[in-house]
Amino acid sequence: MTTLTATHPSTTDALPVRGLASRALGALLATDADWSATAARVALGAVMLPHGAQKLLGWFGGHGFQGTMGFLTSQVGLPAPLALLIILLESVGAVALVAGVAGRAMAAGIAAIMVGAVATVHYAHGFFMNWGGTQAGEGFEYHILAIGLALVVMLRGSGAGSVDRLLVGRH
Repeated sequence: MTTLTATHPSTTDALPVRGLASRALGALLATDADWSATAARVALGAVMLPHGAQKLLGWFGGHGFQGTMGFLTSQVGLPAPLALLIILLESVGAVALVAGVAGRAMAAGIAAIMVGAVATVHYAHGFFMNWGGTQAGEGFEYHILAIGLALVVMLRGSGAGSVDRLLVGRH
């Protein structure tokens, strides 16, 4: 961790000063070797990654970047920067989650996307997923599970085997 020095106006002695940004980054990345946080982080990232690949690359039957941007901006009515952020969080953010890079921030982004998806699309279709193909759309049970996993990572950090832990160590 970097320690900056500042000189007190009344003396020439250097005083250690830790910057607010450094403290905030340390708090964001801090984590213990917690395997439950690791399991939640990897599971959330692994589940989100194929959804992100659909949106960004058109894999797994997805519409790709242009199709997803068009859907999110014209049909859902989101501003283009927000639509871009959603695509990046679900794809690049999911990879970052699996690796444990800025896990708390990535999990918070995924949780925000899930809340937004429920509010804008899935709430109208009820709780249950459309397993039988009898509903007009998908319910929001999946989103609750994703939010629950995201909350574990937001509260506990990235856990064992994460880049966050390598960078900052124990809190």
